[in-house]
Amino acid sequence: MKNREDSVIGIVGLGLMGGAFALALQENGAAPGKLLACDIDKESLEMALAEKIIDEGFSNPEAMLPRCDLVFLCLNPQVLLRFMEKQMTFFKSGSLITDIAGIKGNICAIVEKNLRPDLDFIPGHPMAGSEKGGFANARRCSFKGKNYILTPLERNKKENLEYLKNLIYRMGFGRITETTAEEHDRKIAFTSQLCHVIASALVDCEGDTEITRFGGGSFEDLTRIAMLNAPLWTELFIENRRELLARITQFEESLDALKTLIAEEAGTELESRLDAVRERRIKMQEA
Repeated sequence: MKNREDSVIGIVGLGLMGGAFALALQENGAAPGKLLACDIDKESLEMALAEKIIDEGFSNPEAMLPRCDLVFLCLNPQVLLRFMEKQMTFFKSGSLITDIAGIKGNICAIVEKNLRPDLDFIPGHPMAGSEKGGFANARRCSFKGKNYILTPLERNKKENLEYLKNLIYRMGFGRITETTAEEHDRKIAFTSQLCHVIASALVDCEGDTEITRFGGGSFEDLTRIAMLNAPLWTELFIENRRELLARITQFEESLDALKTLIAEEAGTELESRLDAVRERRIKMQEA
């Protein structure tokens, strides 16, 4: 890879996350030689150009990809796979490609199987986002101190992995975790997908839309993520259904245990369990 200052970086998909990446690259001392972006939404491209967030915008990826040393694919999983299949021949020889998809198993397997030998694909997942989508809301999506997960492939070049990690830190992320695609999908089913399921179920079970007049912050904190991108999260839930269903069962067992203690007025046991929960949460925070 070239030095960052001499590199041409391209972003495919200038929505919430693509826009946040562009902002982080330009505003956090991580700017490349050129920052390009491709999107079907011309309004987003025009806005990014007017605000000087990107140097050039493209509606046709075939015109952008041959120029890029690094490409961020900010696309939903199935769109990403179709894009790679259709556009594979247009990537610049020797270029580095990474993604931000919330599942990794199928993406790693399919992309690696079909990847040109002169390209390097490093799967990634930034643990950041916002309940409000689109490029116009990109500034709501802060990367400062957030986690970033990489699931490197055996074929990845060491220098490319180091280049990408350095760039991730420059964009503001606080911690990078390297793991396997399988481990990613197992743990993300708990920390992300299960949380969205619980938030959705909590809102779904109450029909009174004015109940927030009685809110003190707990409901609002728990259900912010229920204002989700339905097509994206439907895809993520179903694609990772084996791991997610196991996590839902795990949660149901814990909820049933608490329900039983409350029903039986087992105050001592309930308090002991809640104390244990508190201590575990503190340890999780310190990890």
